[in-house]
Amino acid sequence: MTTHTSHPEIIKRLKRAEGHLRSIIGMLEGERSCLDIAQQLQAVESAIGSAKKTLVHDHIDHCLEHAVREGSQSADDTIREFKAITKYL
Repeated sequence: MTTHTSHPEIIKRLKRAEGHLRSIIGMLEGERSCLDIAQQLQAVESAIGSAKKTLVHDHIDHCLEHAVREGSQSADDTIREFKAITKYL
């Protein structure tokens, strides 16, 4: 697997989401309001969604584009992979 320039930013976002999740667990254990908890859950969901979108776009821009330009996999395989990964957008 190749590391892309976007991976450090994705890791940072996921670590931030991880911290939020720990905080949410504490909020639940501390019987905080459902509104506060829902707001934090939304922030985690948004961070993970953003990380996923960045990863998928990066894969399309670099891996699939490279496969097409270099001919390292067949056009059918590239299209199949493109269809598979775009399901996650």
